[in-house]
Amino acid sequence: MTSRGAAAKRVRKAPAERRQEIVATAAQVGLTEGLECVTLRRVADELGVQPGLVGHYFPAADHLVAEAFAHATLAELDGLLPERDLDAGDADAVAIFRSFFGLIASSEFDNVSRLWLNARHLSRYRPVLHEHVVAQELLWCRRLEQVVAAGVASGRFTSTDAWAAATRILVTIDGTSAYVNTSVEHRRAPIADMVRTVAEGELGLPAGALTPAD
Repeated sequence: MTSRGAAAKRVRKAPAERRQEIVATAAQVGLTEGLECVTLRRVADELGVQPGLVGHYFPAADHLVAEAFAHATLAELDGLLPERDLDAGDADAVAIFRSFFGLIASSEFDNVSRLWLNARHLSRYRPVLHEHVVAQELLWCRRLEQVVAAGVASGRFTSTDAWAAATRILVTIDGTSAYVNTSVEHRRAPIADMVRTVAEGELGLPAGALTPAD
């Protein structure tokens, strides 16, 4: 815990900055330990502040949990499929997907896979979290749809329904992530290329076309 002396010296932060700090800290707790561990007291302890300060911004812990989930998954999406790449008129959809599939196949993606599983379970009982889960699912699907549409426009892909293709790719990602908590060591090798090969079929590409570059 922070001492009184240290607390007295703490620099007062602007409300928007403090709120963002709280959400980012909660997101890190959720990613590493689970959303059940995101409480006002736990986040306050991580920041070295009183729980009342966190409660000032988030009177209801469920809202903090929901925003922590959204913050973590959006940050992951921005790292995997940056909008700046998709907005470019000459976006190379093949290169974007090669990079994307290489990143999600790594063990570094496991924590966010666990977070999605955790959030989907808890959202059965937490309406605010449910709203954020649905919103993030749609956001991820739209981002994938942008890549598919860019590839179709450039003549690289042959999909007739970019949204449907994006949805099936996302469902495959979720499906292959479903065992991350129980049997990752058994399932990683057999399904390592599953998402990529499904995407290649959806986009009319030959096998191996989306294999990440070494």
